Amino acid sequence: MPITLAACAEMIHLDHPIAERARRIHERGLQVEIWDWSAHDLPALAATGASFSSLTGYLRGDLITSEGSAELIATTRESLRAAEILDAPRLNVHGTGLGEGGIPVRPGTEVTGGDWIRAADTLRALGDLAAAEGRTIVLENLNLAVDHPGTPFARAEDTLELVSAADHPAVRLNLDLYHAQIGEGNLIELVRRALPWIGEIQVADVPGRCEPGTGEIHHPAIAAALRDLGYDGVVGMEAFASGDSDAALDAFIAAFSPPAGVAAH
Repeated sequence: MPITLAACAEMIHLDHPIAERARRIHERGLQVEIWDWSAHDLPALAATGASFSSLTGYLRGDLITSEGSAELIATTRESLRAAEILDAPRLNVHGTGLGEGGIPVRPGTEVTGGDWIRAADTLRALGDLAAAEGRTIVLENLNLAVDHPGTPFARAEDTLELVSAADHPAVRLNLDLYHAQIGEGNLIELVRRALPWIGEIQVADVPGRCEPGTGEIHHPAIAAALRDLGYDGVVGMEAFASGDSDAALDAFIAAFSPPAGVAAH
């Protein structure tokens, strides 16, 4: 099966309303990602006919406190109802809610052993909720240096350790290679190690968080590695357009399409 491509409607075609953005992405043959579903008209989005790859799986809460865990679980229940309207298979979560400018609502870069245990237990609880609805929770890694300073469990190494510790069939990684390049690098080896736990992959180039080909990441090499590994899941472009949005989508599609004569495993 070939890789499925998606694009984030929160970052592309920004001169149009969100439903029109989703429609335009859908017309390119891509699935659509959205973030805070509570800010959008979900029936209008559903009416576009688009397939939605993922949405934010919570409204409030965190993985590091008992109160935050309870709030995360409660608002994931609400998010599952939104996912049903859009038939979105994956619900994306972070170590804590993100506020204005991506700053964590509850910072916690220094986490204790008890925090790790609570986080894994919370992910299992979220996994139970998602599995009952036929959906999957994906924990996204972030970067601390540029976009999300102070976020607990932000590094790809942290999210991989947490998801593997939770060991729940409905809990997987949203492996964001833009964030991983800033924080850790060695992306192809990271993908190899994380492969059994990956539920989705997201990409954008570094620096700038724009489409493939605008920065230092060689996305065709990553695409080739994914084909060699037999990855047949979603790769989503969570990136701004450096110029024209359709041209940005062209560049993304080209980077992750197999060259002529190369089979898509």
